[in-house]
Amino acid sequence: MTIDLEDYRACFAKAPEGTFDNVEAIFHDAARVMSPAGLSDYMEGAKGLCALGRGYDLVEAFLENMPAVARECGEDVTRDCVAAAMKLSSMTSGEVIALLFSSLPTAARRLGDPELLRGYLQLIHQLSAKASRGLRPMLGVTDELLSKLTLSGLKRWANFGADTYKRDLKGLTAYFALESADARKMLQQERRGTLFIDTQRKLNFYLRALWGRDFFLRPAAADYEGFRPYIEHHVMHLPDAVDDLGDISGHDLYRAMTAHLAAHIQYSSQAISAEQLSPAQMFFIGLLEDARVEYCAAQDFPGLKKLWGSLLALRYDTPPEHPTVTALEAFAHLLNDPAALTGRDDLDALGAKFHAEVPHKSRDNMLSWHLGMELYHVFAASRDVPSLRILNAIRIPHRDDNRFVWEFEEFDWDAHGAEYIPASQRQVRKYVSAIELANEVDVELAGDDAQEVWIGKDRFMPYEDAGEATVSHNDMWGKEPISAPFHYPEWDYQVQLYRPDWATIYERRANRGNPQTVDDILIAHKPIAHRIRQIIDMLSPSGVQRVRNMEDGDEIDINAAVDAMIAIRSGQQPNPRITMRNVIKSRDLAVTVLLDLSESTNDVMEGSEKTVLDLTREAATLVSTAIEGIGDPFALHGFASDGRHDVHYFRFKDWDQHFNEEARARLAGMKGGLSTRMGAALRHAGAGLLKQAERRKLIILVTDGAPADIDERDPQHLRHDTRKAVEELAARGVLTYCLTLDPNADTYVKRIFGANNYTIVDHVDRLPEQLPALFASLTV
Repeated sequence: MTIDLEDYRACFAKAPEGTFDNVEAIFHDAARVMSPAGLSDYMEGAKGLCALGRGYDLVEAFLENMPAVARECGEDVTRDCVAAAMKLSSMTSGEVIALLFSSLPTAARRLGDPELLRGYLQLIHQLSAKASRGLRPMLGVTDELLSKLTLSGLKRWANFGADTYKRDLKGLTAYFALESADARKMLQQERRGTLFIDTQRKLNFYLRALWGRDFFLRPAAADYEGFRPYIEHHVMHLPDAVDDLGDISGHDLYRAMTAHLAAHIQYSSQAISAEQLSPAQMFFIGLLEDARVEYCAAQDFPGLKKLWGSLLALRYDTPPEHPTVTALEAFAHLLNDPAALTGRDDLDALGAKFHAEVPHKSRDNMLSWHLGMELYHVFAASRDVPSLRILNAIRIPHRDDNRFVWEFEEFDWDAHGAEYIPASQRQVRKYVSAIELANEVDVELAGDDAQEVWIGKDRFMPYEDAGEATVSHNDMWGKEPISAPFHYPEWDYQVQLYRPDWATIYERRANRGNPQTVDDILIAHKPIAHRIRQIIDMLSPSGVQRVRNMEDGDEIDINAAVDAMIAIRSGQQPNPRITMRNVIKSRDLAVTVLLDLSESTNDVMEGSEKTVLDLTREAATLVSTAIEGIGDPFALHGFASDGRHDVHYFRFKDWDQHFNEEARARLAGMKGGLSTRMGAALRHAGAGLLKQAERRKLIILVTDGAPADIDERDPQHLRHDTRKAVEELAARGVLTYCLTLDPNADTYVKRIFGANNYTIVDHVDRLPEQLPALFASLTV
């Protein structure tokens, strides 16, 4: 790729003499740092900044400083820097933006990571709105600030000043220039012990001296409680700052962290499968795997055992939330030092077993799997296994979150596993005719382990004594078919990361009921049905509409032109809006109505004689009638869950189907049961909705309570996951609106769905009429 500098000469035509010559010299220096694609972004950015008209000092500052930024954080941040300058151009002067570019090399060098640099740019943009007078002085002392603060600390320091001095401009300027006592005090308060950027070079040399190879180290913003180092794509992510721990310095803590992470990479030949393991079991296995890789590293470098042992031997003044954590901390020390007994015979015996077996199986991570499960059962037998949140609070500061250890992909037995099953044990599934099924089946009620499973292709009417003739043989003896599994991640708010492929959804066939039930609902709610017809008249597409009273329409509006001429003749000011335009009015909306079908929907609502399920069915019937009349494509789905491995999903009506007798029969047959894993259901509903061609997309969720499931003890976990699912869908253009029947929903629904995206139904009997009206208000 070649760049013709003559294409950019016109941008600097009015610049002071010699400016373009200086730009050309800078460009040749930049070419030594950037790739051709990066150079193209670099010069296009300069061209865009030149077009802002904020002076050539701004453009020169960009051109001079971006090569140094690209050298520290990569050339991909060039576009982010240009975009940040474009945003600031409407909020501050060109001189301040030039100061920003002058501070970027320092920020890039001190932060050392492109994501952290983007966070720095975001902070500057926020301050330009909150404390614009403080930007200029702060950019002048950026070097001192970032030499003592992490990005998180800088944010807290800046936000304190912006909030404290928002009405005192003089004090604001003094604070951000580090001239006030408050600024120095806050700087000292937010200052951390050892910054990663100050020790990164030493850590690289340290690891190279140990293993004779390079490792990739990057800082991560450790601005939330419970952060742990992690390995992702073989890059070690460490906290951007650490504090001393007693007699152990921050430098030693960084060395312990990096050596532990490197041991995982060096002594792990394959990942451990996480299939069929609970999070607690994975934690216990991970504790043994940490000890195994540290043993391997200590055999090669005995000094590492002493370094890690000093951290494992630390004792803390405050006890942990659960006594099991104390026992696990002592057990981790025992795995490092055989002499450090825990005082519990069962744990000491397991520690002795580890030290007896690890010399022969040090490179086999299945040792960790077996001993970890034994450790889990030691605590499970006495019901002493706390929640994952409490387990993750274990105080071993140098260890990572072990995501590198696990493999979450499921093995596809249908594609790859048949050759491992003996022929005598393989199950054969056959689709046969009704005649074969009647004449050849010997055991009608065979179990799931039968060698052959026969499935009737046709509806086969049963024997005369079977009762109603509408029941087929498959309906009598067969099992409900389910779909292939759909796997979705789940957000863990404790570690601020996704649990990959955590929840599994199976689509099940909805049971059919009597469609007359749905027809009776429409008869019983005749006044509401009449209101629905009015809604349909208001919302139905009107085809071509003529929009009058326009200044720039397509044709002259004769009536408006005559009125204007009369005004002119009368000596009055005429109305200039004398044109009109023909506009095609059409709706471009796809809707999914998602119904919560958990066990609680079988309860009778207070103040009503009907169950929640009855009210939900009535509301779904009326809103389906409304949307069907308008003509918008819509789907009517329901969900319930039996743990994360089995989320039930029902399709009562899909987008390409009509709300006919068959759909009404499925809606009449819906039943309540199980739990409410809401985040997984929303992700599955959103995945189907995003495949629709319509531009606007809406999910209306009808529920009677907060997200909950039988396998999750922490009530906040599924709420945070649902909130994350709502945010994911919003980022992709899907609005999620919640209609809840829970009178106590104020404590959580706003945090999950946002301030304006929910309605709490105070009078449950009004739910059937509120849902159609709500749909109208959301989609006009």
